[in-house]
Amino acid sequence: MKDLRDGEKPNAGVALAGEGQSGRAEKAATEGVEQGRGNSAPTGMNSDGKPSDKAQASDSADTSGRASRPGRRRRRRRKSASKSTGSALASASVSSDTATPRHPKSDSQGSAPAEAEAGKRPAGKSRRRRRKSSREIQGRPLARQQGSGAETVSGDPQPVVGKPEGHSSGSATAAGGNARNSFRPAPRGQYDDLYAALDLGTNNCRLLIAQPTRPGQFRVVDAFSRIVRLGEGLDATGELSAGAMDRAVEALKVCAGKLRNRPVRSHRLIATEACRSARNGAEFLERVKSETGLQLEIVTRETEARLAVAGCSSLVGRDTDGLVLFDIGGGSSEIAMIDLTENRSNRLANHIKAWTSLPVGVVTLSERHGGCTVTREIFEAMVAEVDGLLSTFAPPPMPAFTGQVDARMHLLGTSGTVTTLAGLHLDLPRYDRRKVDGLWLSNSEVDLMLDKLLSWDFDARAANPCIGADRADLVLAGCAILQSIRKRWPSQRMRVADRGLREGLLNEMMAADGVWRTRGRNPRHRNHRPGPGAKS
Repeated sequence: MKDLRDGEKPNAGVALAGEGQSGRAEKAATEGVEQGRGNSAPTGMNSDGKPSDKAQASDSADTSGRASRPGRRRRRRRKSASKSTGSALASASVSSDTATPRHPKSDSQGSAPAEAEAGKRPAGKSRRRRRKSSREIQGRPLARQQGSGAETVSGDPQPVVGKPEGHSSGSATAAGGNARNSFRPAPRGQYDDLYAALDLGTNNCRLLIAQPTRPGQFRVVDAFSRIVRLGEGLDATGELSAGAMDRAVEALKVCAGKLRNRPVRSHRLIATEACRSARNGAEFLERVKSETGLQLEIVTRETEARLAVAGCSSLVGRDTDGLVLFDIGGGSSEIAMIDLTENRSNRLANHIKAWTSLPVGVVTLSERHGGCTVTREIFEAMVAEVDGLLSTFAPPPMPAFTGQVDARMHLLGTSGTVTTLAGLHLDLPRYDRRKVDGLWLSNSEVDLMLDKLLSWDFDARAANPCIGADRADLVLAGCAILQSIRKRWPSQRMRVADRGLREGLLNEMMAADGVWRTRGRNPRHRNHRPGPGAKS
């Protein structure tokens, strides 16, 4: 190391204009080129190795010292717009003092910038990092749902017909990526099949499409419900009116479209009291078949009562010995007495000991007594009419009903009447099936809701979100039927079911096909087939 006191100037590692580079600076520049962090020629040198006239005068000895360390990598720092502007001003001041041309970014780079050749970049604009060409797409491909013959990636099922022409599945797999073209649909299994049930009643048209899940349960895939008033004027004329049939056909066209868009394995479409009692009921069903393609069957009252029980089987607890299940419909009301004290099985319909079907519903009863203006006297008259119909029903003695005030016996209602009372009890701003289905109501709570409804006029009932204008003239007729049932079978509590014939149809179809019995409880091992060489 030389002594600076001898009058020799220090070696800064960078050559000034017109001077040759020192050995230390030349070595640092050469190492920078070898490591790929510099230009094709060392700083201050031309491509032929001769000193350049445009060498940077602002490079410091510290910068060249850092570049001379072979195992250390310089870290790039992003400068904000304010720092870049300040650096540009400082560079301008230095260049004015030294009268030497320089680049605004030369202080931070330590070598001649590459962008000086392609054009100067505005100050304050940060440099973008180059994306590595060898970097692959991160993440895993979306999982496909196999088994139904359709591949779901973005939520909409798209059927996979086969491999595209001229496409090699091996190339798609090697590229890591085109799983859609290389995907082959698995054979269709029972657990991917859909079941559909349609109930055309006196007041509503309802459709339910579901997929079996755990034993005794299913998942709703699609649903439809519309008030059609098919039984409007039926009690007076004995026939279905033209306007009522038109409304029903329009609703059935919507149901037919939903059934065509789903791969339904099995379906059952039924019609109840309105088509059963009307003189032109069969003619109406022929019109439905010709205009919509749907073939409906008229079920008996006994079948209707059994389906209502089958739809509510999951709401009956193990601590129940007996229950009275009732379905208040638009043209008829079905009542079933169920005794669970002996040989209890999973199918609730097998325990029906007695049943009856009253030829009266919310539509027919409201047309006889008036539904818009209902006083307490009119309400009592409706209750008395239902009492007379129930008086002819004489069930046999059953062990579960010996002590009717016992807590192990209760009522179970499945109709729009009881769900409306549950919505009023919960004071819902909007009807919510999840909160209503399975709700328990005590005897005093039901009395309170009945008194509230009787105190309201038609406009107040229509303004309630749980009733609406479509049911404002029917709700009190249903309450009259409910009151007569409560008088005949007094109970301390009542359970509300927002389910009925459609759920019963689905339960019976799935049980008949054995989808729950063959699939088991673990969905991962459904229809498992051992591979080649595996032990079965």
